[in-house]
Order: sequence, then C-alpha cells, then structure tokens
Amino acid sequence: MSAAIRIVERLAAELPRAVSPTVLVNELGLNRSTCYNILATLQSAGWVNKLDSRGGWTLGPGLLALTGVSDDSVVEVVQEEIDDLSRRLGYVTFAAKQDGSGGYTVIAVSDPRRGMRVIVDVGDRFPFSAPALMQAMYAHRPIGDFLAIARSRALERFTEYTVVDLDALAMVFSEVRKRGFSTSIRQFNLAQSGTAAPVFDRTGKPHLAVGTLAFSSELDESNIEPVGRLVSVTAGRITERTGGTYPPDVAIDETAATPGS
Repeated sequence: MSAAIRIVERLAAELPRAVSPTVLVNELGLNRSTCYNILATLQSAGWVNKLDSRGGWTLGPGLLALTGVSDDSVVEVVQEEIDDLSRRLGYVTFAAKQDGSGGYTVIAVSDPRRGMRVIVDVGDRFPFSAPALMQAMYAHRPIGDFLAIARSRALERFTEYTVVDLDALAMVFSEVRKRGFSTSIRQFNLAQSGTAAPVFDRTGKPHLAVGTLAFSSELDESNIEPVGRLVSVTAGRITERTGGTYPPDVAIDETAATPGS
C-alpha cells in the first residue's frame, strides 16, 4: 500500500508530465516487477494512465475526476498533444474553446512551419457556425439545445457546400457521434478543409475542440477520414489526461495510424 501511495504522489508531483517506469523504480527504490504490478493495479482502478505513444505514466481519470486539473495544466497537456499531432500530420493543429459570444477562441496552436500552410494563431476566433468546430462541440449535446441556439443565431452559409438545413445537420451530428470527429471539406472556405473532435470535461460535456486545417488541395475526401481519426485519438488522450469522462455515445478509436503510413 505504501508503495502505491508513493507512486501516486510522484505522478501527482509531475502532473501533467508523464513519469517513466525507470524513474519510478530508481527514485522510489522499488523492484521493477513490483512497480509494474502496482501500476497495472492502479490502472485497472483508473487511478493512473499509461501514455502508450511516448511511454510514461500520469494520474488517471479516476483520480483527476476527484481532484481536478488546473487551467494551466490543461493547456500544457493540450499543447503537448497537438504538437505530437502536428508532427504526425504535417498540418497546423489547434484547440479552441467556446466563448461568451457562442463562437470559438483558439487557446493553443501547433504549426509545422514548412511550406505553404493555413495560418492559425492563439486568440483567433471562429464564428458559432464554423462547420467543423460547431459539429464537434454540439454533436454530443441534446439536439434540442442546438436547435434553440441555432434559431437565435443565423446559421451562416460560408460556401455552396456549407450544411445549414437543420434536419440535415441532425444527420451530420449523428455521423459525428459514430465516427468520433467532424469534417468540413470546403464548407468554411473553398480553399480549406478541416476536421475536429471534442474534448470532454468531467461531466461528459464537450468543453474544447481539437482541430486541424489545411488547404483543400491537400486535405479532401481522399484522406480526411484517417486524418479525422488521428484528431479524435488526440482529443481522447486529452480527455483522459485531464480527468474527462466520455458520454455513452462516443466512438473511441485507439488504432489510428498516420495517414500514408
């Protein structure tokens, strides 16, 4: 029991950064097999979480749901995850939260800084009906909530491809729930395409969206599905690392690979 407590305390001290098993073994003076067994037990209880893509352990959703995570720690986790996503995709990636006006404000950006690319900066705002973000943020909310808001705000038709019919949007939301991510191919700007996925808070409500934007000549119907799955996996890791809870209608895909790999 004391070893488990020491492990949890060590992980809490480094939050939101992960701690490798080697550090835990050496610093806490534990037998390697004992350390792994304790970690496995704590993981099954939801108290710790293994970051498979980079190795290392952090506090799990079970403890984070009780203790909460500071805003600074959330942004640090988001930045780390979208940096990894941007490296894998080669596109600009970002995270946005809904603001008081109903639109979405960018809180973190990762830019691969190579070649011609879509530019997004921290503090940039997207309107309420920006397709990919709107779909990601509202697909998992009661449709009545969305309809009430949509009727008080004009849904903007940005291009000829923008979906604004409410019945059609209800079907789009259903697809987003099944896939785990939204898509916007030339719907916001004829020269751009994007995809986004929600990050859930401890009550299971979307409170952030992770997205990527690229020129429609490089992100289109031929490759947006694998890109969207990667975005969804990233949003899922942020949810788990920040103590979020998945609503029952969420599609979780942990098998996504880099497009073209």
